[in-house]
Amino acid sequence: MDIVTIHNLKKYFGKGESQVKALDGINLAIEKGKFTAIIGASGSGKTTLLNMIGGIDTPDEGEVIVDGISLRGMKEKELAVFRRGKVGFVYQNFNLVPTLTVKENILFPLSLAGSTPDPVFFNEITELLHLADRLNAYPGELSGGGRQRTAIARALISKPSILLADEPTGSLDSKTGQNVLGLLKLSVETYHQTLVMITHNLELAQMADRVVRIEDGRIHE
Repeated sequence: MDIVTIHNLKKYFGKGESQVKALDGINLAIEKGKFTAIIGASGSGKTTLLNMIGGIDTPDEGEVIVDGISLRGMKEKELAVFRRGKVGFVYQNFNLVPTLTVKENILFPLSLAGSTPDPVFFNEITELLHLADRLNAYPGELSGGGRQRTAIARALISKPSILLADEPTGSLDSKTGQNVLGLLKLSVETYHQTLVMITHNLELAQMADRVVRIEDGRIHE
């Protein structure tokens, strides 16, 4: 069963001779419960594609369907509701709030939505990601790996349909990056999540169930 279906997706930047075809007719299906890595050089269109799946950006042509919901024609308020309920984001630069503790950062998405956390689930993911003894620490007191594990827990806490990871190990050294990605993959398998990760690191991409290569805005597999 596919959780993401993309039809003839196009996104252009600029006009005339200077126009850049960031996405040039993308067709892609992503299977539910699988780990898909999207690889490509800088400027290949992989970040634009991830942003389309997450409802952060809108296409010039084509359609994105996520968990049965078509994003075509959605207004910004509708997209915000979609992102909050369906998508968990993990970024290279962590995007943690420095004045909040680890626990508060993890629960932040639920606070925004006015939702009550599931205490059993919270304990499970903080144990799985080795954060249970750091809940009262602040991001500045953590290692890079600790900050990224916190970001992963924050992405998981609302039980989204899909996790989108944008170069999640890019700010980490090689060993820490492998450890963090291993934990991310374990958490996805444990909670039957779907993970889509973009990376330029071929070694890390090989940990995925499927690798999709994008060049000049087109898919190559």
